[in-house]
Amino acid sequence: MLTALSALLRKYANGWLALILLVGVIFFNTVAFSNQQSNLAADSGGARPLDLLYAYTPQTAYALIASYGEAGRAEYRRFELTIDLIYPIVYTLFFSLAATWLFQRGFSSDSAMQTYNIIPLGAWLFDLFENLGIAAMLSIHPLTPAWLAWAAAAATSLKWLFVFASGSLLLIGLAAALKNGFKAQT
Repeated sequence: MLTALSALLRKYANGWLALILLVGVIFFNTVAFSNQQSNLAADSGGARPLDLLYAYTPQTAYALIASYGEAGRAEYRRFELTIDLIYPIVYTLFFSLAATWLFQRGFSSDSAMQTYNIIPLGAWLFDLFENLGIAAMLSIHPLTPAWLAWAAAAATSLKWLFVFASGSLLLIGLAAALKNGFKAQT
């Protein structure tokens, strides 16, 4: 299944589509997330969203959730279950298609590097688990089950691991494509 998915990405990868998705990523980061963070900070006295932490304990998670206040928790939950379900799709497609396009110009078509274009899917999967975990914690407040916070925290850390790996793949692909003058490899 992953091999077929990698091949599908190679079939549809092109620079223009990756560029459009990059514009989408920039839009989410500069407009949607800055508005959400401003609203949350106003409701909580400056507390950060859990999504932006690389790791956290149940104590940290539930202290932040309590600090958001009722309005902040409701807004954050709505955000997690709407906009923050769309954003991971956009950034995953950007990372996957941009890496694929760069790999097609940096590595031969039979290189194992061509199959690494699916790594960003891990970021999407764990971001989805993270969002569901955070939404659940926000929904059941003031209950504080440690297992739920640990599961959400693990998803958060794994999401960031895959995001950093995806960014590294882009840098590797860019370096290889530059070396080959951005010419498609056979």
